[in-house]
Amino acid sequence: MSNELIINSTQSGSRIALLRDKSLLEIHHDNNDTKFTVGDIYLGTVKKLVPGLNAAFIDIGYEKDAFLHYLDLGPNVLSLIKYINLTNGKEHAPKMNNFVMEPEINKLGKITEVFKVNQKILVQIVKEPISTKGPRLSCELSLAGRYVVLVPFANAVNISKKITDHAERKRLLKIVSSIKPENFGVIIRTVAEGISVEEIDRDMRDLLEKWRQGTELLRIAKPRQKIIGEMNRTNSILRDLLNESFDSIVVDDKDVFEDIKTYIQTIAPEKEKIVKLYTGKAKIFEAYGIEKQLKTLFGKTVSLPNGGYIIIEHTEALHVIDVNSGNKSNAEEDQESTALKVNLAAAEEIARQLRLRDMGGIIVIDFIDMRKPEHRKAVYDHIKLIMKTDRAKHTILPLSKFGLMQITRQRVRPEVNIVTQETCPTCNGTGKVGPTLAIADMIEQNIEYLLSKQNEKNIRVLLHPYLYAYFTAGFPSLQWKWFFKYFRWVKLIKDSSLALTDYKFATGDGDFIETRTEKEIHLEENENEQDEEE
Repeated sequence: MSNELIINSTQSGSRIALLRDKSLLEIHHDNNDTKFTVGDIYLGTVKKLVPGLNAAFIDIGYEKDAFLHYLDLGPNVLSLIKYINLTNGKEHAPKMNNFVMEPEINKLGKITEVFKVNQKILVQIVKEPISTKGPRLSCELSLAGRYVVLVPFANAVNISKKITDHAERKRLLKIVSSIKPENFGVIIRTVAEGISVEEIDRDMRDLLEKWRQGTELLRIAKPRQKIIGEMNRTNSILRDLLNESFDSIVVDDKDVFEDIKTYIQTIAPEKEKIVKLYTGKAKIFEAYGIEKQLKTLFGKTVSLPNGGYIIIEHTEALHVIDVNSGNKSNAEEDQESTALKVNLAAAEEIARQLRLRDMGGIIVIDFIDMRKPEHRKAVYDHIKLIMKTDRAKHTILPLSKFGLMQITRQRVRPEVNIVTQETCPTCNGTGKVGPTLAIADMIEQNIEYLLSKQNEKNIRVLLHPYLYAYFTAGFPSLQWKWFFKYFRWVKLIKDSSLALTDYKFATGDGDFIETRTEKEIHLEENENEQDEEE
C-alpha cells in the first residue's frame, strides 16, 4: 500500500492531495489568508455570558463571537486566568516552573462563577467557523508536536490507546515523566511507539520554545490578536501522517519544496529523500490524474466498482447516503447475495467519501435491505475496519432492521465541496450558446492578434482534451496550419480542469495572457471597416 502527498501551489495558497494506491483519499486547501484554523490560540475578550446555556461568547476578531461552553474551560482555567493577569501588559512573563497553580474548578459549576464581561482570556480554536456558526473554543490549551502534545497548566501524562504493548507503554511513561517540565501535562501520540528518548525530548523542547515565544507575545498583545498559530495545513498533515508507508511527497513549487524539505529534516531526517520537485510540463494534478478524480468523486452520484452507485444528499442537520444496486442486480444468483456485495462495496466507498469531503455531524446511510443478520453484521464490521484509519473521531452504530446505519463523525472545519457541474463559459448559464465550431475562429483570431500585433514569441494554449483532439487531429491539423500561416509554433496543452469550450493563453514562462472577447473582436472589425470606407 503506497501513500503519496501531491502539493499544487497556486497564487492563493496550496492544494494538497493524499493518494493511497493512486486513489484520492483526502483533499485539502491551504489558503494564505486563512484565519481561525483549528489549533490557533487567541487572546479573546468575554463579550456575553449566557447562564441558560452555561456558556460565554468570546470576541476573537471573527464577524461572529465564538462559542465557549463551561465544559470546555478545562479544570485548570483559574490557573490560566491568573497567568494571563500576571503576563499581559507586564514586563516579564512568569516562569512556569515557579508558577503556583490555582485549585481546579467544579465540574458542575456555572460560567458566571469563572468569567466576567470584558475579561481577557486565552482560548484555542477547536472547531472552525461553519455555515452560520462562529468558531468553537476551548480554554484547555494544547500544543501538538510529532510525538507528544504539550498541555500547559496540567501535570498528567497520558498515552494513546492505540499503543497496546504493555512494555512499550511503561517505557514511554517512564521516559516522559522524567523529562516532563513542571506545570505541563503531556499526551504521548501513537507515532511515539519505539521512538528514542532523544527524539521525544527534542520534540518536547520545540513545543516549550513555541510556548515561550507565545508568552512573550502575550505580554504586549491586544485583544483579538493571535498568540500561537498552528502550522500550515501541509506541515500539519505531514506531522500527523508521515510514517514508513509514505512513498513520496511531490511539490510543483521550488520554495514550497525547500520549506517541506527543511521541515522533514526536522521531524524525520530519514524521509528527506522522498520529497521531490515536479518539473513536468503538464499541471501536477493533471499528471497524477487528480483533476479527473475530483470531477468524478464530488458529484451527487458516485459510481461503485463493478456496478452500483451511491447518492449523497446534504441537509442542515445531517448527511443522507442512499445505496443502489444499479445494473449489479443481474450479476449474482439471488437478491441477498447482490445486496451484500453492493453494500460491502458501498461501505468502502462511503468511508472514503467521508474523509475526502471531510463530512461531519450525523450521517445516515440507507443500505440495500438484507434479511440475514450475519450479512448486516458483515457490513457493519467492514465499515468499522475501513474507518479505523480515519483521523476524525467517529462512532458507528449497527444497521437497524430498516437497513439504516448511523454514523457520527467529528466536524472541526467546513466540509470540502467541489462543484462538478460547470457553468457554460459560452452562455454563462443562460442555456443558449453560439455555434461550437466558432471556438476555432476565436482562438485563431487571438493567436493572430498576439503574434502579429503583440509580437509574442512563445504561445501556449491550455484546452479541454476534446478541444485539444479537435485542433491536433489529421495532417495538416489546425495546429500545423497556424504554423504554416504565422511561421511560429503554438503549443497546445490538455487541461481537463477547463470547461469544454473554455481555453487560456499563456507565455512560455507560464504567465497567463489576457485574451480578447468575441465582442472586442467584432468591435475592432467594425472600426476597421469604417476606416476603409472613409
